[in-house]
Amino acid sequence: MPDASLVLGIETSCDETGVALARIHDDRTELLVDAVASSVDEHARFGGIIPEIASRAHLEAMVPTIQRALAEADVDLGQVGAVAVTAGPGLVGPLTVGAAAAKALAVGLGVPLHGVNHVIGHAAVDELVHGLFPERVMALVVSGGHSSLLLVDDVATDVTELGHTLDDAAGEAFDKVGRLLGLPYPGGPHIDRLAREGDPEAIRFPRGLTAAKDQARHADDFSFSGLKTAVARWVEARQDAGQEIPLHDVAASFAAAVADVLTAKTIAACRRHEVDTLVIGGGFSANSQLRELAAQRCAEAGITVRIPPIRYCTDNGAMIAALGAAVVRRGLPASPLDLAVDSSMPLTQVTV
Repeated sequence: MPDASLVLGIETSCDETGVALARIHDDRTELLVDAVASSVDEHARFGGIIPEIASRAHLEAMVPTIQRALAEADVDLGQVGAVAVTAGPGLVGPLTVGAAAAKALAVGLGVPLHGVNHVIGHAAVDELVHGLFPERVMALVVSGGHSSLLLVDDVATDVTELGHTLDDAAGEAFDKVGRLLGLPYPGGPHIDRLAREGDPEAIRFPRGLTAAKDQARHADDFSFSGLKTAVARWVEARQDAGQEIPLHDVAASFAAAVADVLTAKTIAACRRHEVDTLVIGGGFSANSQLRELAAQRCAEAGITVRIPPIRYCTDNGAMIAALGAAVVRRGLPASPLDLAVDSSMPLTQVTV
């Protein structure tokens, strides 16, 4: 018999096939299992995600990953009471594979289907770790495709997008600078590793959209394209002069500039909106400099910062199960079985 408190979450927005099971309790949401199959190694030689390869990888991994999740949680498929799936934003092909699987499960089990927002899921996953959100939180979601600042009055029904990246997202800038420095794809973890041994004050790289003239129009927005270009010009100048590139210092100074902008703008937004809890999520929230600087500045500002463990920062089924559980907890209507995926799903739309 289906258990209305048991939610199956499916995530396929990019190159990870994520399947998770979460159980709804009166005062918390419990994660039973989070199974992930990644195709990142298949994209490494191309220096980026190839949508067709990702789609085929999801097709191959979907059933085995669902079976693994059920086995690890010791749950029978017939016990699932609701299915949540990423409806967007993301790559159309991968999204379509996940949505097709979720629709088939919902029809076969006779349970509600909930299409949910991938980006908001990156914030919602923290409820599995640190408990249900207070009445109002600020969420900074930073990943390879998104750098978004969200005011969350209710994670399932009331999310306001305050700002976003105007060009490169933080993770995207890291990957591009990684290629510039000759590092393997994805560049983020490699730059983070180098940065730990470098001097973050060795090179003063620019902080995008922080000048006084930008504050009126773009107080909550981000821009990292100019920073990426500044790093490229600095490296090229050293190369043209026949000088060695101090990789550790370049990485540390670049990472410090990104973390500085993200934390400064986010804490300023918390103060303007009188929010005292900050949630940071997304793949780039695994960055050590961002975590350390956010913790330091939030402590100084009297703001509680909540950052999930690194394993919940990258794309996973747990984030979708968490957001699906929040939707079910509030008794929101199910999505139609003909729901269409949306590669550019707006961040004010939590569910379909």
